[in-house]
Formats: sequence, C-alpha cells, structure tokens
Amino acid sequence: MSTEKQVQTPESERSAFITIGGTEYELLLTTRATKHIAKRYGGLENLGDKLMKSENFELALDEICWLIALLANQTILIHNLRNKDNPLPLLTEEELELLTSPFELADCKEAITEAMFRGAKRNIVSEDDEKNATGV
Repeated sequence: MSTEKQVQTPESERSAFITIGGTEYELLLTTRATKHIAKRYGGLENLGDKLMKSENFELALDEICWLIALLANQTILIHNLRNKDNPLPLLTEEELELLTSPFELADCKEAITEAMFRGAKRNIVSEDDEKNATGV
C-alpha cells in the first residue's frame, strides 16, 4: 500500500494517504471522527493501547478496519457535503477486508498515525504583547 500524497484538498495538510484496491484514500481526523473514537475507546489517548492490546488477532484486524474506514470516510463525507449532486460511495469495513491482506493493514499503521498526528496538531502563533513592549 502506498502512502504517497497525490490529490490535494483543503484538508490535505492535516491528512495522510493510502491506496486500497487500486484506489487512493485520504485519511483525515475530524472532530466527528474524534467523537467516534472517543465513544469507542474513551479518547484518542487510549486508541494506541487498545489496538496494541487487542485480545486476539481477529479483534485487532476488526479495529484497524474500523479505524481506516472511519478516517477514509471523513474526506468522502466532506466531498458529499460539498457536492450533493455528485456523492461518492463510502468505504466499508467489508471492502477493506476483501481488498487488503493483514500485512497491508499493518502497513497502514504509519498513515493512520500520520493522519492522527496531523489532525490533532496545534499550530501556535505568537503575537506581540503590547503590555510587555517597551515604549520610547
């Protein structure tokens, strides 16, 4: 699976890309996705632990498929919101299971991590504080 960026969207600076079954998907962490992750895992901080400590291999694969579908569908949902007359189909967990091997899903970990990091990152801009400026 590739993680190369080819399609630019307004959300691209906070996303990562993967290819599944010959189709490129943009993984994006949105507020909506964060809410779903929090509901399932208790928060973003618990996600890594849950994925690494899954009781069995089947459960771990289910969780990875769920997460990839969630993140990939965010840009599709945004597209569908902006293009109501030309909606795209959502990626399903079942499609992921059919179009990938377990080892390919493991390769997606880097793209998932990148999308999560970029989506959660804060840009801090420093402003001049007039109270601390020395006047002449």
